[in-house]
Amino acid sequence: MIKPTRPRIKNTVKLFKIFSAETRLRIIALLSEGEHCVQDICNTLKMSQSSISHQLRLLRDLNVVKARRAGKNIYYSLKDTHIKDIFHVGFTHANEC
Repeated sequence: MIKPTRPRIKNTVKLFKIFSAETRLRIIALLSEGEHCVQDICNTLKMSQSSISHQLRLLRDLNVVKARRAGKNIYYSLKDTHIKDIFHVGFTHANEC
């Protein structure tokens, strides 16, 4: 078990802040199904490219998503399964009551 030092607690707070915004949760939910380009995310969520790009930049800076360039398109996916697992556990818990 990793010792819960103050810096590690602060890192955990940053992680949980990711899950406090509806747009970020919608992006995470979509990316938990697989890789998507920015335009697909915009179309699916019916939001502007600038709004989606801003949230994706935050998620990338916090190591939640990764980007892959293919020609002119950038494809995003979840960085690892931990984020998907945390999302699904939280979603299930919030909606089972």
